[in-house]
Amino acid sequence: MNVPSPDHDRLQQSARDHLILHFAKQEVDDLLVLDRGEGPYVFDTQGRRYIDALSSLFCSQLGYSYGDEMAEVASAQLKKLAFNTNWNTAHPPAIELAERISGLAPADDYRVFFTGGGSESVESGWKLVREHFIAIGQPQRTKAIARRTAYHGVTLGALSFTGVMPFKDGFGAPPIDVSHVSNTNAFRAADAGDPETFTRRLLHEMEAAIVAAGPDEVALIIAEPVQNAGGCLTPPPGYWAGLRELADRHGALLMADEVITGFGRIGEWFAVSREGVAPDLISVAKGLTSAYAPMGALLARSRVLEPLVDAQRVFRHGITFGGHPLSAVMALKNIEIIERDHVLENVRDQAGPLEGRLQHLLDLPIVGDVRGAGFFWAMELVKDDAATRFDQDERNDLLRGFLPRRLREAGLIARCDDRGDAVLQIAPPLISDAALLDDIVAGLTDVLRDAGKHMGVG
Repeated sequence: MNVPSPDHDRLQQSARDHLILHFAKQEVDDLLVLDRGEGPYVFDTQGRRYIDALSSLFCSQLGYSYGDEMAEVASAQLKKLAFNTNWNTAHPPAIELAERISGLAPADDYRVFFTGGGSESVESGWKLVREHFIAIGQPQRTKAIARRTAYHGVTLGALSFTGVMPFKDGFGAPPIDVSHVSNTNAFRAADAGDPETFTRRLLHEMEAAIVAAGPDEVALIIAEPVQNAGGCLTPPPGYWAGLRELADRHGALLMADEVITGFGRIGEWFAVSREGVAPDLISVAKGLTSAYAPMGALLARSRVLEPLVDAQRVFRHGITFGGHPLSAVMALKNIEIIERDHVLENVRDQAGPLEGRLQHLLDLPIVGDVRGAGFFWAMELVKDDAATRFDQDERNDLLRGFLPRRLREAGLIARCDDRGDAVLQIAPPLISDAALLDDIVAGLTDVLRDAGKHMGVG
């Protein structure tokens, strides 16, 4: 039974008067205000229950029922040492967490720099890359290669890598010289039916971009193992091995942005491990603590750091709250829970059946493609059997009008996005069982069937 909070109306008005929303219009009627969570569910201030099929923006890997365990370790740490920086000092939780993360990484020589979140992790990566090349006598390497539509953050350095052009308009010339190449979206690609040819074309374009920028000026290639913006774009076979070879051959460093895919989203601690590649740098955040506390991190291999160590150079970068003791102990508890409760195994066990269920959505005329991996999936929405794209007015109607309302009616939280093509994304909590995943797909089926009728598709 829905039990509205007596504060519902007051909170709605207070939000309108005082709260600045992130990535949202600031005049919002009927704002979804979530009051509590339980397992994979969240409840709003009107008492309505929703399946959080987005894990609160890819963050809440464990759902919402581990608060007591997290509170226990946080309380113990507060009584022992509430705060200390990693600025020329350290504290046991940060050291222990760095060791723990290093032990889960794709190679055995990573060290860890803590941040407050994903954008900071990406930006820290670039600053370390620059320090590396200055230390080895190649200060001219000031350029990077990223991919179109990719989102890597919104601080001005990270925004340089971001390939979503509307996010960049009006903020001036980017501080980093970045070339953007094609992402790995196979839908509509003429050569996608031949994965080897598809991979070869993408890597040829990447190398051409390196050559055009100047091979001795490119410092970094950055990519997500599964790209979020554009709708859960998976790499074709051999793609990451090809990136590794190109970076090595041209003297650049390779960075995997795992802010979304890290810590279980694809069924591995690091999604890039599935590709058999150990990047020079890895950025993480979100799932590192399952969002029980804010935290991010940058992993860097010894070859990146050794020139600074050997030359006794200072890494000229720091973040006051990076590696905060409370966040660190909750991240350690998060890793413990993921291992103890066999969370990665659950994702691996359920991913195949989930994919099978989602493929049935292709029977709906409005669904042109289903793509993703693990617990990270997107449905691309189209106008007809020819996969015609919706125009801007139609996308506004579908993605910002009809679908958000209909999803709320269905008790589902999912993501409507058109930073590339029009997609509906899900990323269920990693603790989701088969019954819950069935409920999610059943809800999506009803919502998308109605969306097709609304848009006159089929």
